[in-house]
Amino acid sequence: MTLCYLPVRRLRRLGGVGDEAGEIRTEELDAQAAAVRRSALAQIRQYGDPVLRMRAPEVTAFDDDLVRLVERMKRLMDDAVGIGLAATQVGVLRRVFVFHRERDDEALAVVNPRVVERSRDSDVDDEGCLSLQGVLVPVERHSSVVLEGQDEHGEPLRLELDDYAARVVQHELDHLDGVLMLDRTTPEARREALAVLRPRLVGP
Repeated sequence: MTLCYLPVRRLRRLGGVGDEAGEIRTEELDAQAAAVRRSALAQIRQYGDPVLRMRAPEVTAFDDDLVRLVERMKRLMDDAVGIGLAATQVGVLRRVFVFHRERDDEALAVVNPRVVERSRDSDVDDEGCLSLQGVLVPVERHSSVVLEGQDEHGEPLRLELDDYAARVVQHELDHLDGVLMLDRTTPEARREALAVLRPRLVGP
């Protein structure tokens, strides 16, 4: 399944908006939507932030605070033109992520997610990330997974996912374990990505 093969140079010209791979997708944005996206991205932790390397503990309280967190994450994900977002990316160490199962589907929240089945076959495709803007790297993922967890109200979930959706949830699960797509790509792709990301850590 070809999710994204946008060259990195083109991705930079688009301001870091990627295709449907990992967490981001390509869309031509008007001025207002672009401004909304910039505001959302400013609230999402970026590469170099130590919270992105922390493992999130499981959620034990299904309360109003969790519901508000999920609502905020869904809003940020959509404003940022994303297809997935983990709590660690907004600086919250709780085991929850939100994602779109299909491009136009309503966003889902999965709390305390765990993969209970994985396909033997895998696919390599390019991924982007809302926390690593402007880069794409090839990542090998299981082609299909069965995900279990709970929704934000504590109700049990069981999702059978393949292709695009399976890739998204594996990307988000990695975030909850402090793992970035840079850790799962080739050495060459990692070097190229770091060449883009490291100057931002230093600043102008």
